[in-house]
Amino acid sequence: MVLQPANVPLALYIHVPWCVKKCPYCDFNSHTLNGQADFAAYADALLQDLDSQLPWVQGRVVSSIFIGGGTPSLMPIAAYARLFDGIAKRLRLSDDCEITLEANPATVEHAPFAEYLNLGINRLSLGVQSFASDKLQALGRIHSRVQAIAAVKAAQDAGFSRLNIDLMHGLPQQTLADALADLQQAFDLRVPHISWYQLTIEPNTVFYRTPPTLPDDDALDEIGEQGAALLQAHGLMQYEVSAWAQTSDQQCHHNLNYWQFGDYLAIGAGAHAKITTPDGIFRFSKTRLPKDYLTPHGTQGKVGWQRIDEDALAFEFMLNALRLKNGVPRDLWQARTGLAFDTIAPTLARLIAQGLMADDRARIRCTDTGFLFLNRVLGEFLPETA
Repeated sequence: MVLQPANVPLALYIHVPWCVKKCPYCDFNSHTLNGQADFAAYADALLQDLDSQLPWVQGRVVSSIFIGGGTPSLMPIAAYARLFDGIAKRLRLSDDCEITLEANPATVEHAPFAEYLNLGINRLSLGVQSFASDKLQALGRIHSRVQAIAAVKAAQDAGFSRLNIDLMHGLPQQTLADALADLQQAFDLRVPHISWYQLTIEPNTVFYRTPPTLPDDDALDEIGEQGAALLQAHGLMQYEVSAWAQTSDQQCHHNLNYWQFGDYLAIGAGAHAKITTPDGIFRFSKTRLPKDYLTPHGTQGKVGWQRIDEDALAFEFMLNALRLKNGVPRDLWQARTGLAFDTIAPTLARLIAQGLMADDRARIRCTDTGFLFLNRVLGEFLPETA
């Protein structure tokens, strides 16, 4: 295996773990904000965390930053100014570095959107989930339909040309008409990027312990098919399993780096990272609880530091790359893994014969059928067990 870390794109993920209220479907590392967190101390902890990761990335340029949560819009603008000033002193950012902030429509009062823009944040992702009041209530969201629409308009008025909204479908008691109405509202607001994904019930959530009544499989299939047709009819292109954009410029660069098996540093409670070194490709995460993270050991320690075994790289790579509708360039396999194409050629040939992978000399990608049965395709790349 020959790896050249300097040639692997690099991003930075920042996790802000607090929420006003934990949603019943959420299995992310988020914690209810009881009282007021010391956000200045958290910003300093994030920079200490970053300091511990700098030796791996000397000289490499960061092409994107994504601030996720939790609810990052809970953190005041002063804390972000403190954080970004420190990041600029530690990392080289590309001239066109994409910086995304996730925001809840009900928690954007800490700074007008224009202040985020002035700070360098150039892309917003609003966690709308639905525009229907009864569905928002069922999902435990703290914002209303009115607040969701107002937040989108306020971001646009402030000058954000790159704007995503998250919308879920397959919600409790949701009909086809309900799901399509959510999409239509997004079209009416002229949102250039929509993350449209199905609600799934995850372990360790309230919905897992007390499952809501969800649409049956036939209804879910119909929502998926008609929703996709409606998105296409309004000029949005599906470039990833759950991501739709008006143009290629509107695609999320940070997420594309994930799917193209790029590297990413990760700072913040519970944040996950992937980094390429001459000795191999490694993953690690940070301690999950904010109170533990806000200690020297929490910011500098690594949880689950693990080298990705060579026989697991095919699955790891394809798990990401095949989420993209158009796949990835064929030569990206060797560039990102250091392994020869011959190591995956037999599996690809078998899937091509089955009509699940495209017979494409330039790209590694699924056929339309393979994209619909992605889990089956990915299963073919799992390492053999003894």
